[in-house]
Amino acid sequence: MCGRFVNADTDDAIEYFNIHETSVHLAVSWDVRPTSQIGIIIDHTDTKPEQEPIRQLRGARWGLIPSWSTTLDKQRLLINARAETVLSKPSFRGAARHRRAIIPAQGYYEWTLNPDGSKTAFFLHNPDQPVLGFAGLYEWWHVPDTVTLPGMEDGWLCTATIITRPAIDTLGHIHDRMPLIVPRPMCADWLDPAIAEVERIDTLIHAIPDPTLIPTRRAPA
Repeated sequence: MCGRFVNADTDDAIEYFNIHETSVHLAVSWDVRPTSQIGIIIDHTDTKPEQEPIRQLRGARWGLIPSWSTTLDKQRLLINARAETVLSKPSFRGAARHRRAIIPAQGYYEWTLNPDGSKTAFFLHNPDQPVLGFAGLYEWWHVPDTVTLPGMEDGWLCTATIITRPAIDTLGHIHDRMPLIVPRPMCADWLDPAIAEVERIDTLIHAIPDPTLIPTRRAPA
């Protein structure tokens, strides 16, 4: 799974992903945790479906809340979604077809258990590529009138999850799961709101290549 990560510098993300507009500017955090406000990249059209999509960086709460949920279940934060089942699970399948996103990051953390019971933190990143694009999904959740949450917009909250996949062999000794990382040439297809067929999305997921990541021992700040 991916439970802690480092977000990308907003200006770097804007340049790297060719973002047209932004409604959020987040400081870099080396310890992004569930329920934190994160940046997500989406493609949308204002009015006409045939027009060129507008790429936007906006804010979201990390931990997807399905649109049909009536309560905020703090015991079951949907911070990750498995690539193998994302198109079939009720919590994710609608977003996988219609609300895909990219979460700009520098890398993420995993921990290994040592023989003495202690844990070692590893920061997994690509030192030659300061910006990575985690595949994600987002949803809009209608917040009950009695609840107030950071990031609400007119009673609605944008929430997001990171899609994970089996770890590549070189990282499997650290953890058996890792984020699905979208290479820049595939970002347009991943974000394209016109691609909504299950078969095409499944093909796209399977076509995403293994990334190059280096594990570095590093404790979160």
